[in-house]
Amino acid sequence: MLDHILVPLDGSSLAECVLPHVIAIAKAFNAQITLVHVLNHALPKQDPLDWYLKRSAATLYLSTIQTRLEAYQLSVEINLLEGNAAEKIIELAASTQTDLLILSGYGETTVDGDGVSSIVQKILQRVRTSTLIIRTCQPDTVFADDLRYQRLLVPLDGSQRAGSALIMAAALAEAYHSELLLVHVVSKPEMARHMPLNQEDTDLLNRFIERNQEEGNKYLEQMHDHLPVHPKTRLLVSDNVAATLQTVSEQEQIDLMVLSAHGYSGEARWPYGSITNRFITNGTTPLLIVQDLQVESPETARLGIETRQPLRLTYDR
Repeated sequence: MLDHILVPLDGSSLAECVLPHVIAIAKAFNAQITLVHVLNHALPKQDPLDWYLKRSAATLYLSTIQTRLEAYQLSVEINLLEGNAAEKIIELAASTQTDLLILSGYGETTVDGDGVSSIVQKILQRVRTSTLIIRTCQPDTVFADDLRYQRLLVPLDGSQRAGSALIMAAALAEAYHSELLLVHVVSKPEMARHMPLNQEDTDLLNRFIERNQEEGNKYLEQMHDHLPVHPKTRLLVSDNVAATLQTVSEQEQIDLMVLSAHGYSGEARWPYGSITNRFITNGTTPLLIVQDLQVESPETARLGIETRQPLRLTYDR
C-alpha cells in the first residue's frame, strides 16, 4: 500500500517537525524512507571552495538525520540534489515511484500566516502522489519515536474516490489502535431566487435534505461494516462543509485528518478539489491527502468498498 516515503528537508528546525510523523508512518507501513536536500546554486559564480563546503555540510546533515532514523530500525536513504528546490523535489517524486510525500508547511522561510509556504504550494500543484502536510507554526522541540495517532478524521462525501482515503486511515488506525471518526456532511442546497422562499420551496429543500440524510446514513453504515476497524460515524447538515469539518476536528482534538484529493465531481485536470484546497490553505491539523486518481487497488476490492457507482451527494472536494 505504501512502500516509499520521500521527505524533503532544508536543514531548518521547522522542516524537522515532520520527523516524528515520518517515523510513525514508516513504522505503520514498513516503508522505505528517502531524505532529500536541495542545494540552490542560484549564484553562477559562487566560489568553488565555498560550494564544496556547503555540499559537505549538507551531506553531513542528511547523514546525521539518517542515523537518527535508522536507530528506530527504519530503512533510510539520502539524496543530495542541486538546483531549484521545488522542481527537483517534483522530479524526484515522479522518478522514484514515491507513494507518500511528507512536507513541512514551512521550512527556513518565514511563517507568514498562510497554511503552507510558496515552495510547498508549487510542489503540491504539480505532484500526483499522496501527501502528508505537517503544520509548523509551533515546531516540536523533542525528537521522539512515541508519536501515536490517537484520533483520525476521515471526511466522506459518498464518492467513488473515498475508498483510498479510508484504506490509508484504517491501516493507521489498526497500527496505533486509533479512534477513527468518519464524517459525512449533508450540504444545504442553494436555490436561485430574488424573493424569500415560499412554503413550497421550503418543503422541497427539506425533502432534498432528508433524502440525502437517508442516503448518507446508508453510506456510513456500509463503510462501517466493511472496514477492518470499528469506526465512529457522524452525519451532519450544514451550509458550510469546510467550516463544519474544521469545527469537528477542533472539538474532537483530531491528530490527523485523512481525505482524498478530490470528491464526487472533482476535476482530474485540477490537483485538488475545493474542500481539500481549503484545508491545505486554512487547516490547522496535520493533513494526509490521499491521491485518488489511480487504478482501483487490491485493498479496495478486498474491503468490498464500492467505487464504481457512487452515491450522488451534494458537495465536492
